[in-house]
Amino acid sequence: MNFMRKIPTGAEASNVLVGEVDFLERPIIAFVRLAPAVLLSGLTEVPVPTRFLFLLLGPAGKAPQYHEIGRSIATLMTDEIFHDVAYKAKDRNDLLSGIDEFLDQVTVLPPGEWDPSIRIEPPKSVPSQEKRKIPVFPNGSAPVSGETPKEAAHHAGPELQRTGRLFGGLILDIKRKAPFFLSDFKDALSLQCLASILFLYCACMSPVITFGGLLGEATEGRIVSTKIGSGQALSSSESAIESLFGASLTGIAYSLFAGQPLTILGSTGPVLVFEKILFKFCRDYHLSYLSLRTSIGLWTSFLCIVLVATDASSLVCYITRFTEEAFAALICIIFIYEALEKLFHLGEIYAFNMHNNLNKLTSYSCVCIEPPDPSNETLELWKKENITAHSISWGNLTVSECKTFHGAFVGSACSPHGPYIPDVLFWCVILFFTTFFLSSFLKQFKTKRYFPTKVRSTISDFAVFLTIVIMVAVDYLVGVPSPKLHVPEKFEPTDPNRGWIISPLGDNPWWTLLIAAIPALLCTILIFMDQQITAVIINRKEHKLKKGAGYHLDLLMVGVMLGVCSVMGLPWFVAATVLSISHVNSLKVESECSAPGEQPKFLGIREQRVTGLMIFILMGLSVFMTSVLKFIPMPVLYGVFLYMGVSSLKGIQFFDRIKLFGMPAKHQPDLIYLRYVPLWKVHIFTVIQLTCLVLLWVIKASAAAVVFPMMVLALVFVRKLMDLCFTKRELSWLDDLMPESKKKKEDDKKKKEKEEAERMLQDDDDTVHLPFEGGSLLQIPVKALKY
Repeated sequence: MNFMRKIPTGAEASNVLVGEVDFLERPIIAFVRLAPAVLLSGLTEVPVPTRFLFLLLGPAGKAPQYHEIGRSIATLMTDEIFHDVAYKAKDRNDLLSGIDEFLDQVTVLPPGEWDPSIRIEPPKSVPSQEKRKIPVFPNGSAPVSGETPKEAAHHAGPELQRTGRLFGGLILDIKRKAPFFLSDFKDALSLQCLASILFLYCACMSPVITFGGLLGEATEGRIVSTKIGSGQALSSSESAIESLFGASLTGIAYSLFAGQPLTILGSTGPVLVFEKILFKFCRDYHLSYLSLRTSIGLWTSFLCIVLVATDASSLVCYITRFTEEAFAALICIIFIYEALEKLFHLGEIYAFNMHNNLNKLTSYSCVCIEPPDPSNETLELWKKENITAHSISWGNLTVSECKTFHGAFVGSACSPHGPYIPDVLFWCVILFFTTFFLSSFLKQFKTKRYFPTKVRSTISDFAVFLTIVIMVAVDYLVGVPSPKLHVPEKFEPTDPNRGWIISPLGDNPWWTLLIAAIPALLCTILIFMDQQITAVIINRKEHKLKKGAGYHLDLLMVGVMLGVCSVMGLPWFVAATVLSISHVNSLKVESECSAPGEQPKFLGIREQRVTGLMIFILMGLSVFMTSVLKFIPMPVLYGVFLYMGVSSLKGIQFFDRIKLFGMPAKHQPDLIYLRYVPLWKVHIFTVIQLTCLVLLWVIKASAAAVVFPMMVLALVFVRKLMDLCFTKRELSWLDDLMPESKKKKEDDKKKKEKEEAERMLQDDDDTVHLPFEGGSLLQIPVKALKY
């Protein structure tokens, strides 16, 4: 019954029976097709109805030959083209024609060149057989054209066609997605979706809370405030209820009503830079920050709706693979860089003594003393607390109390900022890299040889969540005080002087309502580029999405929720590239109907709304789960960031081309573009893309990060300029989104078409047949022609 699960629904059997008998003088062969298929109990190993019977009986003494004939017939019946012929054949000649076509396509391995006792591994992908189904001309030749028609460009779908009507694109998006709304919930009934929810929930929590803390620092607590865990001065343990609430509210609405619910919303760096610049402007000109921010948010929301009304999302068709890969690669590299940067930052917080003398460990000490030269800030603090330096028992203070009263640390076990902290940093490094490697190992567990297939698939689906659970348990058992995730415990604004509704005018002059439209224009471009480039990456054709995209509907939901968050004083959220790619990768569906040893085929993505919906519902309920979440070490989440960044780099052609720089020609893989584009031109293309990536990195890391989306937009013009130094044919191979395997299949099919056309033009009777209109046929006897 385990084998039955691997057999596709509706499969029928072909029984091949061969044998020798002593009463026959010559072989007898029969090929029988049953109508309808009949379940012949005891004849087949599995209860599958039999459609075909092949019977071969012959005189004794030739059993090995009969056995080989039976094997050949069984091989014939596994060919999808021949068994179609067998289903439709009307006489013996039809079957013979099908066998001839099969033999034309067979590849023969000469004896002595391979070991027949060794099993040949099944290929990871096989060429398409569609070309063999193309009708032929009466003279037996197939239609030949100079170029095999390529699949339409990845942006040529109906989602991005300009309608010319107000909200025309949005209406089409709604009509396209509405029939799938119910199935978006039914299709989530899978264990894989549960694994995706748990993985992405843990992955989304830390960046949202960290972003809340950074935003709190940037705005001095106007939107969110910073909360430091007891006994730890760790910036990554900041907690912000507004950030969690905003992410949950926006994410739930987006998951329910967006056109592409596979996209995960999150915070972005340019938004943070924009908030910093806006806050500094308000502070310098004595304006109410929250009110002006609300005005800008409402203008941005309005402009996004205008873009939706005018079908502006159709401009996404100008974003090619060149721009997509540069943007995606940058975001992935930033994820990896920030994960490592956070690990190095722990080294500053948990400093250790690099000059230990093991023989003098008994004399090491670190005590708190009165500051020898207290600053004005320190004196004001003491005055505010109504204490003096002499009233404080400096020698009895804890580390946190000493820092609170601005005391000084002295002793051989002290760093400039406090006592050395043994073990914690090294334990964090262990947690960080173990999380990364264990997640990668468990994700690939489905390809291992241990345990049944179902167990391996389940372990692979729950890889990241299992890793987090294992590392939390190990950290708890070891007992080293590693920094933990901190989540707010109360649902209330962190600033007691503000409520949940912000007036767009407040104490500001009336003209600020109008002048807010200028920064809102920049913010709109920022939101549009971040959202739509991520949406394009998610909607790639190689993901084989069946329910269509909804660029206009996506932008509408982001714009509306941005306005809601602005009025409520919550952070803004837009599509997060790496989180969205990780979400898609966690929902990949592969075939189960595979023979033993056969590679599973990628079927597509489990398209549904439930995973995104549950992720953000759990994020909103995190306030009530602090008793569990407080055990998650931050280095474990940093390790998850590293894993997501590295795994999202897979499949980016840009990195494959970078590896070609140090690879001799004989070791280069059979990449499709290397067949048609000279290697030196491939290198030039890669260098240009790499230069653009470096410039984007410099801008993103500088104070000018707010114009980052404009620089991404500039990549479209850079790509346009490349038409001057590359031919259209070269760019078609280097810069489109057709999956490599599919293009390679097309190339192989094109070569086979040419070879077959040349072969079949020479008919057995050496006669060329030229068809004319009206059914006439001109026959030219080539052999009889005199030259």
